[in-house]
Amino acid sequence: MRVKIRARLHSELSEFKILLRSIPATVVSLFVVSVVCMNLLANKTLLQLDWIALDGGILISWLSFMCMDIITKHFGPKASNSITVLAAMINLLTCLIFFVASVIPSSADNYSAFDGIFGGTWFILLGSTIAFLASAVINNTLNWMIGKSFRGNPDGRLAYAARTYISTFVGQFLDNFIFSVIVFVCFAPIFWNGFHWTVLQCAMCALTGAIAELIMEIAFSPIGYRITRKWQAESVGAEYLNYIKGNEK
Repeated sequence: MRVKIRARLHSELSEFKILLRSIPATVVSLFVVSVVCMNLLANKTLLQLDWIALDGGILISWLSFMCMDIITKHFGPKASNSITVLAAMINLLTCLIFFVASVIPSSADNYSAFDGIFGGTWFILLGSTIAFLASAVINNTLNWMIGKSFRGNPDGRLAYAARTYISTFVGQFLDNFIFSVIVFVCFAPIFWNGFHWTVLQCAMCALTGAIAELIMEIAFSPIGYRITRKWQAESVGAEYLNYIKGNEK
């Protein structure tokens, strides 16, 4: 049993190493940076109404989902999920570094604003991490399944638009909803003097937020489509794709 587990872990690690060599570094870097920036920009509220709540994260969340869509289209959902976990771990490490920096005493000018932004709140980080991972897995899986349904022309514009628009809307809605429930329903009443949202408020804000983020996805999806076509023409990631095909036999 231990031998099988060890062999499985070794196989997964080897596959992950090949994946990191195969995906263009620019896309991985942009994805990781966008995830970290989303966490920081979430501290800035852009719009707050009874039926919609938008924070600064919307300015870059489209990039995270576009990167996931590109990776899923070319390398498959497992590859995209692996990079998502990597980005989440780097984000947690970054938050830890920011937190340590915020609690270190300083004799210089007042850094309360810095500490408030970069120190973070643990349950907000918990909620954002859980919501991001859950929504990413669902987004990547749904994206792949929709793409498989276009058997006639799976690489066409219509197929790419359908798989990215639908999966992004569902993924963004779940991301917003899960985060809102964890933060504003579960923890906010305890730590924020009774302030809370109802589940209906969470659903409404998640829906309107997902619509706003879908508009961003539609605006930038042509870039993602061109990238996937270029990768396909240049046989990007051939080492990983051949490795996966070899293991499936």
